[in-house]
Amino acid sequence: MSMQVKDIRVGYEEKTILHDLSLEIPEGKVTTIIGSNGCGKSTLLKAMTRIIAHQHGQIILDGKDIRNIHTKDLAKQLAILPQNPESANGLLVRELVSYGRYPYQKGFGGLTKQDHEIIDWALEVTRTNEMRDQPVDALSGGQRQRVWIALALAQDTDTIFLDEPTTYLDMAHQLEVLELLTRLNKEENKTIVMVLHDLNQAARFSDHIIALSEGKIVRAGDAEAVMTCDVLRSVFNIDAVISTDPRTNKPICITYDLIKGDYDDEKTYHANVDFTHSSASSM
Repeated sequence: MSMQVKDIRVGYEEKTILHDLSLEIPEGKVTTIIGSNGCGKSTLLKAMTRIIAHQHGQIILDGKDIRNIHTKDLAKQLAILPQNPESANGLLVRELVSYGRYPYQKGFGGLTKQDHEIIDWALEVTRTNEMRDQPVDALSGGQRQRVWIALALAQDTDTIFLDEPTTYLDMAHQLEVLELLTRLNKEENKTIVMVLHDLNQAARFSDHIIALSEGKIVRAGDAEAVMTCDVLRSVFNIDAVISTDPRTNKPICITYDLIKGDYDDEKTYHANVDFTHSSASSM
């Protein structure tokens, strides 16, 4: 699958979120979008998957404008795991994963032998097969996230989009999900496009990183090109110390400070003085 985004503009009501943005998603790679809250990361993901419309420009999928692709045909090419998946209360794991076969069903026809084979494969690859008959809402956060990824896999698409797939997970389960996505990329040749907040995870698990700020691309490239002090200063307004991860040889942010202007420093000074004075008075 090849995808090019050409000069798109996306907004809500009268507020523009993405400003004449252009990029290309590398085929067969893991791409991660990073940036501060409200910079347009999720909006970009939703625009590329046609969840929301763009007002200007084009998004080209395998040579076709996505606006001209039938919804079911698009669902056979792109799968998306949103930031907050809809509740699956009352559903068993295998039932939820089977929903991934909806784009392939015709009329009121049931699941075919091929559908069941793909569902079984998705459960096996995500290591959720042993919980196939358990209620989704009885699973842990990490288990549920793997089940949702299994649902996306059952769509049998070349590309999977994920909006903050590690949110609300502890460190071990975050690592588990990201290693699963890496395995899907390497072993199943899936193109992965995701939004992450953790810079070090983005550097470790991505082939390509897109850094956004205020709806514009600051820099795009591999981890070495994007995880720099200058880029992080522009994107996050932080003074970062970058080193090299001894296990992966990828860049790693080992510490950082917020860059403050004179006005912010003055406010902090007075706040500290007031706090000290209040503490002393209470003794």
